[in-house]
Amino acid sequence: MKAIHFAIVLLLTSSCNQGHTDVQQQIPARTDRLQQQENKTYKPGLGDFMLAVQMHHAKLWFAGINSNWKLADFELGEIQETFQDVQTYNRDRPEIKTINMINPPLENISKAIKKKNVEDFKSSFSLLTSTCNNCHRINQYEFNVITIPNSPPVNNQNFEVQK
Repeated sequence: MKAIHFAIVLLLTSSCNQGHTDVQQQIPARTDRLQQQENKTYKPGLGDFMLAVQMHHAKLWFAGINSNWKLADFELGEIQETFQDVQTYNRDRPEIKTINMINPPLENISKAIKKKNVEDFKSSFSLLTSTCNNCHRINQYEFNVITIPNSPPVNNQNFEVQK
């Protein structure tokens, strides 16, 4: 009886090990297929993300100078989310090394929004805009100069506080 139990255990152990080996041998092929599938998936370029940041930058300005703090906070969140996406989807770009320089100005704007202080907002926004341009210069995109907007980026949005 003990010999039968031993044979069953030996058989089960060898089948488990065989299954494990088969799976290990399949891993490289599966990894290659996943990599090929990922390469076919659309990945936004850095310029696509920067265009989104530029739009939210302008909308943030008009929300802030109109004391529409809820909208300003929303637009700030959109900028922060876009920069997180940049780091996720464009991590292979050398420009990503300097991207965190944007965080202190974004934090200052957040504080101004929380205080609901237009003057602090304006000075923080000016610092944000300068930081964008400094990042562009560091990364040889000095020809791409961002300014404080003088007209709303869209004509179908009201930036004033709604009562």
